[in-house]
Amino acid sequence: MTYEDLIPVIRRLALEAGDKIMEIYTSDDFDVKVKSDDSPVTEADEAADALISAGLRAAFPDILLVTEEQAASHSAKGDTFLIVDPLDGTKEFIHRRGDFTVNIALVENGTPTRGVVYAPAKGRIFYTQADGQSVEESGALDKDQAGTTTPITVSNANNSALMVVASKSHRDQATDDYINKYSVKDSKSAGSSLKFCLVATGEADIYPRVGRTMEWDTAAGHAVLAGAGGKVVRFDTHEPLVYGKDGYANPFFIAYAPGVELKEA
Repeated sequence: MTYEDLIPVIRRLALEAGDKIMEIYTSDDFDVKVKSDDSPVTEADEAADALISAGLRAAFPDILLVTEEQAASHSAKGDTFLIVDPLDGTKEFIHRRGDFTVNIALVENGTPTRGVVYAPAKGRIFYTQADGQSVEESGALDKDQAGTTTPITVSNANNSALMVVASKSHRDQATDDYINKYSVKDSKSAGSSLKFCLVATGEADIYPRVGRTMEWDTAAGHAVLAGAGGKVVRFDTHEPLVYGKDGYANPFFIAYAPGVELKEA
């Protein structure tokens, strides 16, 4: 598999999954179930997962696939793997707030190297190109032919007037306490992996996450941010966030433009 092979496939699958999700999102009603960890799952999560998984296995049968909705994949291990969150921001979806995304990423040797984040309700798609540069695509978002792409890059952060983005559904006092260590010009809330993309486009400078996440929540956004010149580090040590951990669970982390002078936890 080459990056030239990978990118058109994950872009197309994200768009197709987005169509499936929006069919359910705009319907009068949809089923919501509760998983063993008390997190919600909808028929949209499951339909998108089935579509993406089938597409990835058909295109890249030799690469390990880890997806949120397939628990059997969570015990698999490998240096190189595709990792999928078919519907990140299920709570945003259920409450019809629009801040949900489709996430597909490639992880190599502990690092997300390529990925796509698609927010179908917002009509925004971000992905890494084969050369590693991240772009945002505009236009019709045709499945088989990429439209106009604009390279994205992180901000040149002003540490006396930072733009902060934080979780919409999971913001808490610990997050606010950390944010208050910075000189903040403005703060915004966003759901799902869109927060990584807002840092990647320079719409925000820093996204601290003091809360539980899994690798499928973050890998695609991490790849997009890295391809725009950004970084993702552990909250406690400021060492790079690595992937392929036991159970695919993340520690707290900070995603940021390198110009931000990070504060200690």
